[in-house]
Amino acid sequence: MNRIRQGKIPTKKIGYYGALLLALLLTAAACDENNSGKENVPESSGEKITLRMMHSWPDSSNSAQNQMVKDIISEFEKANPNISIRTEALETEQYKSKLTVLAASNDLPDIGFTWAAGSMDPYVKGNKFAALDDLLQMELNGKFVAGTTEAYSFDGKTYALPVELNIVPVYYNKELFAKYSLQPPRTLDELKTIIRTLNNNGVTPVTLGGKEGWPSSFWYMYLADRIGGPDLLDQAVAGQDFTDPSLLEAARAVQELVNLKAFVKGYNGLSNDEAKLQFLKGEAAMFATGTWELPDYTTTAGIPREFKDKIGYFKFPAVAGGKGNVDDWVGGPGTGLFVSRNSAHTAEAKRFVSFFVEKWGEHSVVDAGVIPATKVDTATIRLPQLFIDLLDELNKARKVTLYLDTQMKPGASGIHLNQVQALFGKAVTPEEFIRKQDEALKADK
Repeated sequence: MNRIRQGKIPTKKIGYYGALLLALLLTAAACDENNSGKENVPESSGEKITLRMMHSWPDSSNSAQNQMVKDIISEFEKANPNISIRTEALETEQYKSKLTVLAASNDLPDIGFTWAAGSMDPYVKGNKFAALDDLLQMELNGKFVAGTTEAYSFDGKTYALPVELNIVPVYYNKELFAKYSLQPPRTLDELKTIIRTLNNNGVTPVTLGGKEGWPSSFWYMYLADRIGGPDLLDQAVAGQDFTDPSLLEAARAVQELVNLKAFVKGYNGLSNDEAKLQFLKGEAAMFATGTWELPDYTTTAGIPREFKDKIGYFKFPAVAGGKGNVDDWVGGPGTGLFVSRNSAHTAEAKRFVSFFVEKWGEHSVVDAGVIPATKVDTATIRLPQLFIDLLDELNKARKVTLYLDTQMKPGASGIHLNQVQALFGKAVTPEEFIRKQDEALKADK
């Protein structure tokens, strides 16, 4: 992900703000009806203009992506001297919060990033994003990996274009594993044995930024998938029914890991970036996170080669008697570019989006170690082995289940992040977790 970072609203309030956003956007939508013509791309006037852009890759935590954004903007401005791009980069949570506020006040940037499916739902219902199907039918026709743009489509129209495609492996420190004669686990029981061994030797097994909810959700989702099978979570969200017994069993499995002291001390008070830093410093043996972190393990300057050489990954292990498969992944398209429907410069904004998507696809693999949503010909590209291995995993994946907080509409998503944090903190029982999540899905029409 990469998932929402700026102007910070506490996680527990996200559900409230999601509901508030939807109400405000639906109210504002009626005022936008006279602007519907803006979805047709007008000819550029050639006048000197400035486009506002927001993204969630601040230099402090996503230096590779941040630099690539700067490079692409520089290329675009050279090719289009009448257009300048003014950017604002925020941490994910702050970004999402600010986007909510700007949308409600009809002041979205000309270009920004959004998350797919339920995360986009209030913006699309509120008529805040311009349709981008014209780009898919013209210069970007056939450029995307099959299935990546559908998550950004509503009622036959596409309202954002993805730039990333991610899966969530469990990265591990090979040096720490070798020191204690450990092998990557194939089963959940083997993972539990590793956790016990590491704890017995004073080593933190897993680093986790539980403060933001979504990193903890990866663990719950994988347990649910391995226990109940690849369609369990999708069907629960689509059917607004979170009562399948496998979902409860997964919640119980989470608390078994908590009781084993699998996670770093104080994990529910740590941000994802703080947890990530512990892994980078070699203070934890494992870290489940998206392939958006691949740059730090392959190409990012400033991170020692000795550290990069220590990093491997494994697939989330199987559960005895479960219906899932280790080739099923949590993941999906990452962030996608949108154009504000109320932009005064729709043609120029769409031109930039098209340019950005193509350039990102050309440079992301080599320059940043990022997997793009556009097709990559790796035959002539020299890549680190870790990157090649994960590209191969993506190519042979049986199923990629989209993140729960992205699938769900804002109200249910907020409850999910709140409740998964509570589950990991043992502030709720597994039964209470299931009941509250089920109620949230049924209430969030």
